[in-house]
Amino acid sequence: MLHIGVELLMNELKQTINHFTEEEAKSLLSLLFTRIQTFEEIERYTEKQFAIDMKKMYHDLLNFQKNKEITNKNKQYKATHIVFGHSPAGSLKMALQELELHEKEQIINFSDLFSIGPIWHLHDSQGITNRYKWLRTHINIDEEVLLNYEDHFKQAILNIEQIPSHHPIIIWAGENAHEQTALRLALYVLKDKTNDILIINTNEAYRTHFDQPEIDFTPLCMGELSSNHLKQIYEHDKHGHALTQTERKAFEQQWAQLCEDKEVLRIWENNKIMSVPENYYDEYIIDTVKKSHEKKKNNDFIKSARIIGGVIGHLNQYVGDQFIEYRVRRLIVDGIFDMEGVPKAMRYYSIKLR
Repeated sequence: MLHIGVELLMNELKQTINHFTEEEAKSLLSLLFTRIQTFEEIERYTEKQFAIDMKKMYHDLLNFQKNKEITNKNKQYKATHIVFGHSPAGSLKMALQELELHEKEQIINFSDLFSIGPIWHLHDSQGITNRYKWLRTHINIDEEVLLNYEDHFKQAILNIEQIPSHHPIIIWAGENAHEQTALRLALYVLKDKTNDILIINTNEAYRTHFDQPEIDFTPLCMGELSSNHLKQIYEHDKHGHALTQTERKAFEQQWAQLCEDKEVLRIWENNKIMSVPENYYDEYIIDTVKKSHEKKKNNDFIKSARIIGGVIGHLNQYVGDQFIEYRVRRLIVDGIFDMEGVPKAMRYYSIKLR
C-alpha cells in the first residue's frame, strides 16, 4: 500500500512539473540550488532544517498547479475557444496573445485523435472506458498518458459543459475526420447550452485568405497552420454567423448516428465522415514495403519508422502514425511481414516482406 501511495504522489508530482512554464521551472531550479548551496556553506543551516525545507518545497509544488488552475478559472473570460489537439491549442494561444485577447478569451483543448479508435457512446463514461481499453490494447501510447486518459477525457467534457452561458463559443475544425468527428461530439455535449456558437472551418479560411495557386499545400488539420495564420483567420472570421438551432440539431443528430458505429477508423470523403474497416490502408502499407525492397534491390529489413513515415507522408487523411504502426504490427502477426527487434515503439524494430 505504501508503494502505491508513493507511486501516486510521484505521478502527481510529474504532472505538476510537466505543466510548468519555462519561467516557473527556472525559478524552481534556482530555489533548489540556493537551498543546496546554503546547506553546504552555512554551518548553522542543519541537515534537519534542510529536510524540513525540502519537504515544504515538495508540498508547495504539489499545491502550486491546483492553485494556479483555481486562479485561471477565476479570470473573467468573455469567450471560449474549443480546439482538438496540443499543437493547435499552442498556436491559437500565441495568436490570442498577439491579438491581446489571451486574458479575455479562454481555450479548451479537447486533445485526442478522433479519426481512430472506438467512438461508441463517447459522450458518456461507458464509451470513454471502452475507447480507453481499445487504445491500451492496440496502440503504442506512453504509460503516463494512459494512466490519466479517462480522467482527462471526462475533464475535457466537463470543461465544455461548464462554459458560462454568456460566452460566445468558437469551435475550430478543419476538413478531416479527426476534427469533424470531434466537432460533432462537442456540439452534442453543448446541446443543452444556449450560447452563440461559431464554427471556424480552418481549411475554408485558409483557401480564402492564404491560398496561392503556385503553392501546392492543403493543411490536413488545424495543427499544420501557424499562429500567424490563425491570428489573421480569427481577425477576419470572428464575426461570422452563429449556428442556427436547425444547424445545431443537424450536427447533434449526426453525432447520435456516428456514435453507434463500431468501426475504429474514419476518413473524410466528399465532405462527409466515412467509417471504413481498420485494414483500409493495409494494401498501401504492403505496397510501400514492396517498393522499398525493389528500390534497394534486396529483401533486407527496413526500419518500421521509415515505412510508417513514408505511408503517412503520402496520405491525404489525418489518421496519425500510431494507427499505421498498429496496422504494421497486425501485418506481422498475420505473417505478411517478418520482424527484427522489439515492437514497443516504431523506432525499435525493422520489417521486411516474408
